[in-house]
Amino acid sequence: MKESLKPGIKYVHQFKVPPSKTVPALYPESEEFVAMPEVFATGFLVGLLEWACIRAINPHLDWPKEQTVGTRIDVSHEAATPAGFVVDATVELLAVEGKKLLFSVEAHDGVERIAKGRHERFVIDKERFDGKLASKAAGK
Repeated sequence: MKESLKPGIKYVHQFKVPPSKTVPALYPESEEFVAMPEVFATGFLVGLLEWACIRAINPHLDWPKEQTVGTRIDVSHEAATPAGFVVDATVELLAVEGKKLLFSVEAHDGVERIAKGRHERFVIDKERFDGKLASKAAGK
């Protein structure tokens, strides 16, 4: 981690919601999901907020050797967003506690706020993390 990784880092990430990021596309194997309205899925919204956090801090890490993984999310999904709308995901790094990073996150679809909350990420060493995954996959 670089010395520049400090609270106060802000970032806005824009994303135009395609039909492939709506509820029916979240789990196409599920007839229940497929029958639901074609609005931005909460699962994809969470991913967008994570993406914005990653983009915000990558310049302050030794990327790609150092990366971050999401460990906690507490977000309200307050309003439905149809495909075709542009969502602004706004994030701010609130705290750095060792390798733990805490963000405030918010999303707006141009009409109204659609999400608000907190997100926690941890800085990892990619090679070490991959080694642990390989051991787990091998049944060790």
